[in-house]
Amino acid sequence: MINVTKPAQEQVKLYFDGKEITPIRIFLNSAGCGGPSLAMALDEKKETDAVFTFDDVEYIMDKDLLEKAGPVDVDFEGTGFRLESSLEPPAGCTGCGGGTCCS
Repeated sequence: MINVTKPAQEQVKLYFDGKEITPIRIFLNSAGCGGPSLAMALDEKKETDAVFTFDDVEYIMDKDLLEKAGPVDVDFEGTGFRLESSLEPPAGCTGCGGGTCCS
């Protein structure tokens, strides 16, 4: 299950104002020194996707990833989106606070 809060829905609608609405993919971004995390990007639907619609916008996510990560909550606070799920962060590096993981 994907849940999108009202503040997040409002920000997405503002983004699409005057543009064609396309699906928003939630995916596992493996880049970055904080380890893998969920991210969002515009994309096309695939047969392997689960689709959830909020305020006429489709949010898509690979069914296998959703099974591992679900439920996924999408929120908007301040200046950005926050995605939360049941995925466990990897052990080890949690940021670039002077450790060697990002060297």
